[in-house]
Amino acid sequence: MSRPRGNHGKSTVAPFELAGVSVAAGSEATIDLAISRLSTHTPLALPVRVLHGARPGPVMFVSACVHGDEIIGVEIIRRLLSRIAPKRLAGTLLLIPVVNVLGFIMHQRYLPDRRDLNRSFPGTSRGSLAGQLAHAFSSQIISRCQFGIDIHSAALHRSNLPQIRISSERPVAFELAMAFGAPAVISAPLRPGSLRQMAAEMDVDVLVYESGEALRFDELAIRVGVKGVLRVMAHQGMWRRSEGDEVPTRPVVSQRTHWIRAPQGGIFRATRRPGELVQAGATLGHLADPFGDSDQPVTAHSEGLIIGRSNLPIVNQGDALMHIAQIKSFHTAGERIEGIAEGALSDPFFDEDEIL
Repeated sequence: MSRPRGNHGKSTVAPFELAGVSVAAGSEATIDLAISRLSTHTPLALPVRVLHGARPGPVMFVSACVHGDEIIGVEIIRRLLSRIAPKRLAGTLLLIPVVNVLGFIMHQRYLPDRRDLNRSFPGTSRGSLAGQLAHAFSSQIISRCQFGIDIHSAALHRSNLPQIRISSERPVAFELAMAFGAPAVISAPLRPGSLRQMAAEMDVDVLVYESGEALRFDELAIRVGVKGVLRVMAHQGMWRRSEGDEVPTRPVVSQRTHWIRAPQGGIFRATRRPGELVQAGATLGHLADPFGDSDQPVTAHSEGLIIGRSNLPIVNQGDALMHIAQIKSFHTAGERIEGIAEGALSDPFFDEDEIL
């Protein structure tokens, strides 16, 4: 997409309207989308920060905490807000740091009705609490955007290598994923009821950024996320790319992944971690019974990149232990992943008042 031209003098960009609130060009506002009332009569709302640029451009959303314990996106969005000024923005940025408000408060993945919000789209205004929240997000956020980034982490007791997940049927999403510049880009099928599937039905391209673990911050995951969002915005002409902010090398791309599962119950001692490359037959860890009478190696079925693993040593037969992505250009993948990680961590911390 070509970069919009600058606008001199008084802005001719129309205000952005959301839930009855008008946000003028070159300004920002926090808007609470009403969802429901709790049993205590406390209102439940979906908080959205709207940054409406002074110049025309696309509308993009960045969301986090669809699963309430996947908190890395909250910090990514907080850092983004310290860097982006609406007066220098082209288009409109919708930032939703906590989608699953109640799960976030309770440090839990699900909503109080035990439903998975990311299996509840498109939802309905007359449905369950999860359905009402999904409906509000679909109708008020996704429908207003051309593209978006939904931030997740691994589930509880697991950790993920920073990666972008996309649908192989959406070429624009692949283009945006390469612009993001995470270490790995994974083609993953659309899951029924997910935010990404709902967006695809609306013809909105969504990147799912997966990184780190539940209820924890990870500095590499956060920095890759911040830089990735800014790169996507620059690619779409929404903001000016900073010098030296290009993707240092091409991400690793995978069309297929598989889990290595525990052949029996016991105590698993992992010897590999996300980001490592393994050959077929390589030892990933050892599995023993609590007495130590049996101890067997757990090995890789084929060569690939470890993109996730379980951090819980206590396992039952069939539990997922290591998530491995099959990749091309195996011999250069390690160097490329290391280059992206070093590039993300080499930047100094930004001052809170540094606005670009």
